[in-house]
Amino acid sequence: MPDAVLSLNAGSSSIKFALFEIDTADPRRVAHGQIEEIAEAPHFIAFSAVGATLADRLWPAAPRFADLLDVLLDWVTHHLGADRLVAVGHRVVHGGRTFDRAVRTDDAVLQALDRLTPLAPLHQPHNLAPIRAIASLRPGLPQVACFDTSFHHGLAPVVTRFALPREYEDAGIRRYGFHGLSYEFIARRLRMLNPALAAGRVIAAHLGNGASLCAMQDGRSVDTTMGFTALDGLMMGTRCGTIDPGVILHLERQMGMRPADVEEMLYHRAGLLGVSGIASDMRSLLASPDPRAREALELFVFRIAREAGALISTLGGLDALVFTAGIGEHAPEIRSAVATRLAWLDLSLDAEANIGGIGRISHASSRVAVLVVPTDEEAMIAHHTLDVVGVSG
Repeated sequence: MPDAVLSLNAGSSSIKFALFEIDTADPRRVAHGQIEEIAEAPHFIAFSAVGATLADRLWPAAPRFADLLDVLLDWVTHHLGADRLVAVGHRVVHGGRTFDRAVRTDDAVLQALDRLTPLAPLHQPHNLAPIRAIASLRPGLPQVACFDTSFHHGLAPVVTRFALPREYEDAGIRRYGFHGLSYEFIARRLRMLNPALAAGRVIAAHLGNGASLCAMQDGRSVDTTMGFTALDGLMMGTRCGTIDPGVILHLERQMGMRPADVEEMLYHRAGLLGVSGIASDMRSLLASPDPRAREALELFVFRIAREAGALISTLGGLDALVFTAGIGEHAPEIRSAVATRLAWLDLSLDAEANIGGIGRISHASSRVAVLVVPTDEEAMIAHHTLDVVGVSG
């Protein structure tokens, strides 16, 4: 195997990874996996590009976080054999106003990213922890931070601004946008699949446990549904999405909830889970006969179509709608329901193609093209990492 780059996406309960070889201009995925339940009983599992199990290890109790990273790096080294790991790229949710592109990490960069933690308290610390652990374990190994906010750095001030006194914007309170690594991959992939569509007015729908929409013109972000935090915009698996700020005041003043309890509810007990009272998992809700599941799904679809209408206004029309991420790629029922609500655009799906769920799924008569394009945030991280460290195939 040639030299390789490792992409890491670390969260509160898992570390997802992908290994890419770099003997060609386009990094090629050769292995992937994750370490699950990192705070309780970690489970490390790795797969080849075709799904064969390469490693499977359980810990009865959680070791130190750095020990888990050490196991992963040792496995990568063993898997590469005589070849070498040249860099590690990390998904970092928030780059603030400063980081408009991927950057090699050092102490000054990490300190700057630490200062952004109040803007993403449930994500940023978990994104930065493996960077520090690997710096201690492999001090000579280059590491690169790749930001979910960078793709949206070109947004116009009218898109990023809140109607608040100016001193708050000066303090960093503005719309940033997230899921940028996914949207950047979709823009890049769409340019390969259909350059004419990619140059036009596109809405990409990243629908997963976290969900958002991005309006793109000529492959650039011009508007998006997530704003100051990844809590904004669409209804999600356990997150509420856009909410009247007066609700927050009411919960605290009239219902006696503490800010920490409100935060926990809005991030972890709202969304599909909160409305249904059943589950946050789309498959479970689609299979459930419970009317509360139907109500949650109806609200999910309504919010997608409503936010899409706002983005269409920003774009001045729509040429293509692209579904991606877990729900977007694997839930034809949701795609169909969204298309029904957007039928006023002269948008319609080919029922058979929609069930197949890859590539173009719109009817031949549809004025708006509708596609399903699988995303690959880890591949985008690999691209940025190689660009930053100056390594090519």
